[in-house]
This record gives sequence, C-alpha cells and structure tokens, in this order.
Amino acid sequence: MQPYQPELLPISELDKAVLFTVAGEANAALARYDGLLMGVVNPAVMLSPLTNQEAVLSSKIEGTQATVEEVLEHEAGQVYDEAKRDDIQEILNYRKALMLAKESVAERQIRLSLIRDLHAILMSSVRGANKEPGEFRKSQNWIGPEGCKIEEATFVPPSPLQLLDHLEAWEHYLDSDDIDPIVQTAIVHAQFELIHPFKDGNGRIGRLLIPLFLFSKRRLANPMFYLSAYLEAHRDEYYARLRAISQQQDWTGWCAFFLRAVTAQAQQNGDILREIMGLYEVTKLQVREITHSPHSAQLVDALFDRPIFTAADIARRADVPKPTVHKLIKSLLDEGLLDTVRKAAGRRPAILTFAELLNTLERKQLV
Repeated sequence: MQPYQPELLPISELDKAVLFTVAGEANAALARYDGLLMGVVNPAVMLSPLTNQEAVLSSKIEGTQATVEEVLEHEAGQVYDEAKRDDIQEILNYRKALMLAKESVAERQIRLSLIRDLHAILMSSVRGANKEPGEFRKSQNWIGPEGCKIEEATFVPPSPLQLLDHLEAWEHYLDSDDIDPIVQTAIVHAQFELIHPFKDGNGRIGRLLIPLFLFSKRRLANPMFYLSAYLEAHRDEYYARLRAISQQQDWTGWCAFFLRAVTAQAQQNGDILREIMGLYEVTKLQVREITHSPHSAQLVDALFDRPIFTAADIARRADVPKPTVHKLIKSLLDEGLLDTVRKAAGRRPAILTFAELLNTLERKQLV
C-alpha cells in the first residue's frame, strides 16, 4: 500500500446540496448551546464535569478503560493497579492539554507549535513517552491490526518526507474561510487525522482541535464544546467515514456525519449544562440551609469542580480552614448530600463523593 496523498484544501468536490440542510441544523444547535454557555456565570466550575468526561471519552476511543469516577478517586488518593494507573495518567494528561489549549487559544492562533506543545503534554510519562512527545514523526507509520506489516495495513499516512509540506498547507487552511465554519471544522479534523503527524496520540489531538477551531471562527464564545461522547457512541461509523475519505474521496459523507454529530452533541451538552446549572442552584440552597456557613458558596463550587475528594483537598480548593471543612462535611454527610467512597483508616483519609453530580452525567449519556 502506498502512503496516502492528502487532497488539496479547500475540498473542491463537496456536494453542497447534500450538506445544506444538515449544516443549517448544526449551526442552529451550536448557536443555542453557545447562547446557553454565554449565560453561565462561572463556566470553569459548571463545565468541569464535561471537561472530565471529555478527557475520559476521547481517551477511551483510543483504548483506555478508566472511568470518570476512577480518575477522580485516583486524584483523591485511591490506589489502583499499574495498568489502571497508566490509563488514568493518559486521561489526566489529556485533561491538562485541554486546559492549556483553552488558555492558549485566547491569546494565540492555532499553529503547529501549539499542536506540538499539546502533544508533549499528552504523551508525558505514559505509554507513548518513547514516541517522540511534541515532535512530528520522522519515519513511516501505518494503521492496521496489531503487529501487522505495512503490506497488511488498512491505512498508510503520508511519507515523512512530505509531512511538513502537508502540515503547513493544513495550517494555512486554518486561516482561510471556507463554505461554512462547521463544515470547515470537519475538514480540519479529518485532514489532521489523515496526515497523522505523530507516532501516537493523533486522534486525541485531532478531537481537541475541534472546540479550538470553532472558537477561532467565533462559533463559540468559550472553547468548551466536546464531541467525543458522540464519536465514542458511533465509533465504528467515525472510523469508517474517515477511511472512506482515503479510499473513495468521500468528503461529503464525512462532513454530513460530522454535522450530525455536532447537532446531536450540542443538544446533549445543552441538556447536561442546564441540568448541572439547575443542580448547582438547588445545591447552593441546600448547603446554605444545612450548614448556615458563610463558606457555603466556596464549598459548593469545590464540589462541582471535583465531586470526589478528601477533606484536605476540598479545604485547599475552597480556601476554608480544615477544622471548619470537617464540620461542614459531617453536616452534609448526616443529611445525605454527600456519600463515602472509602472510610478513613489510620492516617488514610476518607474519600467522599457528591454523587448526584456524577449521576447527572450518567443519566445524560448519548445513545
């Protein structure tokens, strides 16, 4: 199999008639979600559950097996075996890269240098750490069954000799205005995946680019729109549509799939965000009535930011003295607002959870 030769951008053979209706639906759904997002008083807190979920699901597409709960329990001090710890570290790296991307894109354009920075974070101290973190590949790679030879590959990315030329053309396309911003986002993501510039981690970086590019095109007021829940739920079609580009030049089919994904995910994200905001208001009232504490607002923010925690952790994040936090937590446990994941034993602190927030995400899983 010969290395894939990426098509020149913009794509000239898109069937605009086929995409017209689905593009309109995607733009309307994303606009409704963005309007909701702009009304959020504290998006960092409100969207923290979605950020954690995105890090888990985008990594799950690549084979990790950890859950949101396991990641948060690990951060709170729960001990897992080495394989699980490796999965969790990959997810934590992805979350860190997401946060850096969010901060960076407000001040700098999407450039190859940013992509390399994000990849270096993604692959730090994990199983791909020997695969040149932050560096574009200098050798030929291929995709196929584990252990297969290049002759047995299902896809062979471009030759490393032409890689930089393809990446620079892709970077130039980022600065252009194509027929529709969401259609252009679909093309940006797919072209990056087909170029496959890194030895590992291409899928996660490519999915991370989606909210960044939508933000750069002013389709989002905040680059916090995550698509991995839909892509994980439709993983087979996701990969099949990408293969159809390289095998049949079916860019229209890919773009139509991506637009449907944006429509469905924007609606789901909006539903989740509304439910989280409603739970936040109810919880603020409950905590204030239970504790009668001037620290109740900080405590609720800390619960929503990280709903599995130790007392010391929440004292630090809420900036409340530890003795006070212990009293507040006891009150909330007595009233059933918090649950215990792991009881205290000796010097080992108890791990607690605000389960209702995690249950909200599980009830809203995309099908």
